[in-house]
Amino acid sequence: MAPMIGMTAMTNRLLGALGFMLLLIATASCAQPPAAAPYLATPIPTGMARIWFYRDMNPNDVMATPYIRLNGAAAGVSEPGGAFYRDVTPGRYHIHVDSYVDDPHNDGDVALAPGMEAYAKVLPLENFVQGGGGDASGGYRRASFVVWLYPPDAGRPAVARSYFQSGGS
Repeated sequence: MAPMIGMTAMTNRLLGALGFMLLLIATASCAQPPAAAPYLATPIPTGMARIWFYRDMNPNDVMATPYIRLNGAAAGVSEPGGAFYRDVTPGRYHIHVDSYVDDPHNDGDVALAPGMEAYAKVLPLENFVQGGGGDASGGYRRASFVVWLYPPDAGRPAVARSYFQSGGS
């Protein structure tokens, strides 16, 4: 019986080593998203304006990815830690993020002239709508968000710390 125990231990070690190697291969093949900072230097096309959308990374916040809308049309998806921009024609824009609590006071409005930039930050309203939790189900939380507009001197550094979402989604 002793040889069987030694063979089992060796098999377990080989399987463990194989699993570790597969984990290393999988981790190495995962590409990190590009930093958003270099994209801040991308020139705004002549006659256009730019709106940056960003969201801080906080692993304690809700990880939902709601749509961000410009004048009702989807502009992209808000991801934790992500940033993207849309070049738009000058004018007035209503910025809205899909949310369980749909309150127009949580939206943003901006008027842009040619060459201007706006910075719209998406913020989760953690624990705004929640309940249950008295049993093993753990209760529920609803993903609610707001949009706050920031001036360039506050928005640019925040975007620089984000990763760039190609295509905004």
